[in-house]
Amino acid sequence: MIDRTVTMEKDEKSSTLMKAVVRERYGSPEVLQIKELEKPAPDDVRGVLVKIYASSVNPADRYEMTGGPNLLLRIVVTLRSGLRRPKDPRLGNDFAGKVEAVNSNVTKFKPGDEVYGVCIGAYAEYASAKENRIALKPGNRSFEESAAVGIAGFTALQALRNHGHIQAGHKY
Repeated sequence: MIDRTVTMEKDEKSSTLMKAVVRERYGSPEVLQIKELEKPAPDDVRGVLVKIYASSVNPADRYEMTGGPNLLLRIVVTLRSGLRRPKDPRLGNDFAGKVEAVNSNVTKFKPGDEVYGVCIGAYAEYASAKENRIALKPGNRSFEESAAVGIAGFTALQALRNHGHIQAGHKY
């Protein structure tokens, strides 16, 4: 009976932990580690818990890891993320996966929905995301294809709207 109780406690504990890529200081890829962290829970700010199936790498992730490629960007990144070392050790922004749980305030998504978008800590088994930073994954796209859209897709859309002045009905 004691063994059974110990096993149950371990199983309960392991279900609250997840693996994630983290860094405790800024630097080259050698600073990256895989660690077990507490699995996030949906809250009032990041109300959607997603089981991550795929994530992608982009320059923003590299800047978060290194602190930025030049002095000006390094200052901006470190002021936002932590001056001497990162406030939040998790990395990754773009992801695709399935909704596992939602906060009671979330209206657009439900558990089981396939989604993609941007969040903090996408290089992990789970991440919590803001409802307005994710979208339903198109059925004709894989998780891997969808994970590559986040920041790059938003940047392209910004360029088309803000600099290309594209509007509904325009054809080029």
